[in-house]
Amino acid sequence: MAQQYKVLRFIGVPVVQTANGQYEIKRDQAGQFKLHEWRIGKHTKGHYQAPGQIFLTENQMRVAIVAAFDVSFKKRHRYQPMARFLSESVPVDVLQTAQAQLDSN
Repeated sequence: MAQQYKVLRFIGVPVVQTANGQYEIKRDQAGQFKLHEWRIGKHTKGHYQAPGQIFLTENQMRVAIVAAFDVSFKKRHRYQPMARFLSESVPVDVLQTAQAQLDSN
């Protein structure tokens, strides 16, 4: 039997770093953004701390965590695994903007 590990599902929003080093939500040409889902994988590096924390996807895209939920181990394959957690976080106003979209869905 495979070694089981704690699985968390994250709702996240892609972010980009501005010239002054802050993070903002990556938006399309119409100024909109979408929330996406990822999960902790077997080889994920680092640890989850709190909403607003940034992680890297397997394609090196930076994503800010908007919300986190427990997932049973057997349902983990429903979600795309992420690569590693970073120690950086987005500003509170960026997190609140993304959470407002989550609440409206």
